Amino acid sequence: MEAGRRARGRFAIPAGLPAFSICLVAEAVGQLAAWAAMAQAEFRRRPVAALSGETRIVGAAAPGDILDLGVEIESCDADAVAYRGWARVADTLVLEAGQCVGPMLPLEDFDAPEAVRGDFETLRGPGARPSRFPGITAPDLSLIERIPGQRLRAIMQVPGSAPFFGDHFPRRPVFPASLLLDAQIRLAMRLAGETLPAGQRLRPARVTDLKMRSFILPGHDVEIEAGMRSETHEAAELTLAAMVDGKRVATGRMEIVSQGPE
Repeated sequence: MEAGRRARGRFAIPAGLPAFSICLVAEAVGQLAAWAAMAQAEFRRRPVAALSGETRIVGAAAPGDILDLGVEIESCDADAVAYRGWARVADTLVLEAGQCVGPMLPLEDFDAPEAVRGDFETLRGPGARPSRFPGITAPDLSLIERIPGQRLRAIMQVPGSAPFFGDHFPRRPVFPASLLLDAQIRLAMRLAGETLPAGQRLRPARVTDLKMRSFILPGHDVEIEAGMRSETHEAAELTLAAMVDGKRVATGRMEIVSQGPE
């Protein structure tokens, strides 16, 4: 750890989980960057997710795997942190994120600074308790519009309470951007599966221009949309959007590619 410059970390994915979303890999990279930024700010300020220029998904992580994580801080001050980062499993690149920017906000609005400082010392020392992470149940999506080959829209109900709000964040619960992205990818994969030639194994390959415009709170009903921009026999480019009460809260683009016949 070099506060405000770079950090390396390791996360042991509990073997007993039924699955581990690639979006949680991105969450782990973002959290590592947050620790480096908070340490630089002497735990007076913390970053929140806002912009991600490009995230390349080149592999997968499974329960029981060890994630090796790295971030390089490109700039960090009282207003914002900019960074790039990556995750590997057994020296194999799984995810690479670049052009990421998070505004720095008062830490005490989200958590008790002394508690966060204590967690930081634990992570730099013995590490968190093994298998502390119990997994997350992804919120269900209810389809509300389907235009074949063009667009899917669905409603996601954010739970009013959930264990992850205890970490994200104790004083100001916020639905994690990584879980929103997980829901958007699920919807986009469904649209691509209906549009690309049948019988192909599809995977998300790249997410670009991802912007979080405002917080999503417990109990919110979020309208999620995936739209088809272009497609070939082997790939599709889609737009992503999310709205709460008619207000757009997130936008982005993603690419889904074929891995060949099933």
